[in-house]
Amino acid sequence: MSEVIIRRMTLDDVDGVHYIEENTFPKPWSRDSFVQEMTKNHCARYLVAELDGKIIGFAGAWIVLDEAHVTNIAVLKDYRGQKIGERLTAELMQYAANLGVVYMTLEVRRSNLVAQNLYKKLNFEYVGIRKKYYEDNGEDAFLFCCQHMPEINPDFEEAETVHEEE
Repeated sequence: MSEVIIRRMTLDDVDGVHYIEENTFPKPWSRDSFVQEMTKNHCARYLVAELDGKIIGFAGAWIVLDEAHVTNIAVLKDYRGQKIGERLTAELMQYAANLGVVYMTLEVRRSNLVAQNLYKKLNFEYVGIRKKYYEDNGEDAFLFCCQHMPEINPDFEEAETVHEEE
């Protein structure tokens, strides 16, 4: 059996990510929204889970200074229950920490107990409620925050890494 690879999202992944988005959320983001995230939003960072060349999950956040706000996390239905969402979230947390993030926030549906348990497992804590947050049905969102980010990986580097001249 092949191994699931977690890596940074590219423009080539937009169709696969949008397919997951459409098949997961009642009010999905448009394909163009993901293109904008990849090309225009300098705060956006996304990871994908890939298996045998197929995108099976993704996670994203907006990073501003030392804060990250999770935008969306989703895994194709056929691959749920295999800890892919947990791996994506943990890798997103590590990635954010490597970029200097000291805390991360997210909203989760009041009814989504599976996601809430995952976030608690990864050191997120309930901090409040956003009444009637979700447009599709008026459901409340619980606001979670994690102030216990992973240690920075000293070997972290990406294409945008700036090296000061010595």
